[in-house]
Amino acid sequence: MDANTTSMLATFVPIIILFAVMYFLMIRPQKKKEAQIKDMIANLKVGDNVITIGGIMGKIVIIKDDYVCLETSGEKSRIDIMKWGINSVVKKTEDLKD
Repeated sequence: MDANTTSMLATFVPIIILFAVMYFLMIRPQKKKEAQIKDMIANLKVGDNVITIGGIMGKIVIIKDDYVCLETSGEKSRIDIMKWGINSVVKKTEDLKD
């Protein structure tokens, strides 16, 4: 290797390392989170208690292709929301009181 090749290699190595670090710190965790959200949405079932991205809490009463119907209160109010609007499923230990 001559001096020119070594100099060029020394210039590109830090850039390559920077991209590798960025991938492992930003891109990979985001893809993992997206996969978890897709899995959660695919496993929704009638009777699950959920929280929407807007903070609405309710129980799923109907599931269609791209939306769900939530029962939200003691008066049995129902709203339809898109599946992507569900933020989380409430665990059994945190279930809403009926």
